[in-house]
Amino acid sequence: MGSSRFTLRQLEYFIAAGDTGSVTLASERLNISQPSISTAISQLESELGVQLFIRHHAQGLSLTPSGKTMLLEAKRLAEQAGSLYAIASESSGGVRGQLNVGCLTTLAAMVLPELSVSFQSAFPDTIVRPFVDHQGGLLEGLAKAQLDVVVSYDLQIPQDIEYSPLVDLPVHAVVSEAHPLARHSAVTLKELAELPLILLDLPLSVEYFLALFMKEGLQPKIAYRISQPDVIRTMVANGYGYTLANVTPRSDQALDGRKVVRVRLSGDHRPMTIGLLTLRQMREYRLRSAFLAHARSFISKHYIPGMVAPSMGATKR
Repeated sequence: MGSSRFTLRQLEYFIAAGDTGSVTLASERLNISQPSISTAISQLESELGVQLFIRHHAQGLSLTPSGKTMLLEAKRLAEQAGSLYAIASESSGGVRGQLNVGCLTTLAAMVLPELSVSFQSAFPDTIVRPFVDHQGGLLEGLAKAQLDVVVSYDLQIPQDIEYSPLVDLPVHAVVSEAHPLARHSAVTLKELAELPLILLDLPLSVEYFLALFMKEGLQPKIAYRISQPDVIRTMVANGYGYTLANVTPRSDQALDGRKVVRVRLSGDHRPMTIGLLTLRQMREYRLRSAFLAHARSFISKHYIPGMVAPSMGATKR
């Protein structure tokens, strides 16, 4: 095909149309005429040799399977381009140094590696040192200025910590492939309360999950309390019971190769919200600002490193 002839502007129009599902809404978001959006998408499809959208009447659009994949890649390209501009705008070497980034135990295996590596690729003079802990340990690390930034949930954030939300993760049930509920599209807490629960035994997580039942006047049957998410996943896959979770790993396998299935929890339940935590009294500096901007562009309802993002149908098998 030779060198690519599409432009960043065409990608920007495609991302807006993909996010909104509408030429009209995309044109409003970008303040660009509707024909400009439609033309850019057609040119992009022609250049890439792939259909990105199924077009409906009244300017509605649905992403094709190829379009969904391309949307993720387009966002990455746009984000990398943004990083290039950031690097160019920094004077005399700009962003450099070591950043200590903390991440919650339940999120770290999925989110932290890709987030850190992509940041170091964008800013080659930086080193990201990862730290993994439960919420209490992470908050203490921030308070003592041992951590620069934390990626975690909105759980008991003290006044001296700044919290910036990024994406809501709904709670769902996880069962083995052979479990009767694996074939259900949704399940209620009342149905689950009769079954053996493998509870994630981490500070604050326990309170969160038990509060879901308490709110509905239910008492779960706690069969096991385990603090390691991977062990819980393998036990679930082997039929010990179900668990509740907010994270949605891209892999549906436990570490022993057996499969688990996510089942939507019906009803209105408080989600966990992934966000960025920093110490309020610490002065702002380039390295941390660059990482915060990078994380905000990298984690959203449309894309989460290592996870199935909410907008991609998180409770599908």
